[in-house]
Amino acid sequence: MQEKGRKVIATNRKARHNYAILETFEAGIALVGTEVKSLREGKASLVDAFATVDYGEVWLRGLHIPEYGHGTWTNHAPRRTRKLLLHRREIEHLVGKSREGNQTLVPLSMYFSDGKVKIELALAKGKQDYDKRQDLARRTAEREVTRELGRRVKGMR
Repeated sequence: MQEKGRKVIATNRKARHNYAILETFEAGIALVGTEVKSLREGKASLVDAFATVDYGEVWLRGLHIPEYGHGTWTNHAPRRTRKLLLHRREIEHLVGKSREGNQTLVPLSMYFSDGKVKIELALAKGKQDYDKRQDLARRTAEREVTRELGRRVKGMR
């Protein structure tokens, strides 16, 4: 029976902290059987993952999918390079943008979409330390404003 909907396997939470996200893309990923079985168990890590464009193809490097526990000699290498499946026009767009400089391809999340494994890939620009501090201060201020509004609505002040 075919799965419906979207089930998140892994997210890269630090990516939004370390990078300013410019554009996002949804890409398929070429996997072998034991990798899919391991992902169905919810095991994957996007922490060190990044994507590169080599010879007109997009490759995902550093993604860790642990070996399948019930696998035999057919098991996969946990950190092998995996091919991402994008339309030719999207790949050409990424090549043009990445040549502009200071931009990288970072995976944001990995999920099942109607039974197929997909990667949310972002074209991102690295943040400086002061940008990170400004974002943290802005989020803290917004959190305090919403907290204060909530107190006033409840009549606590």
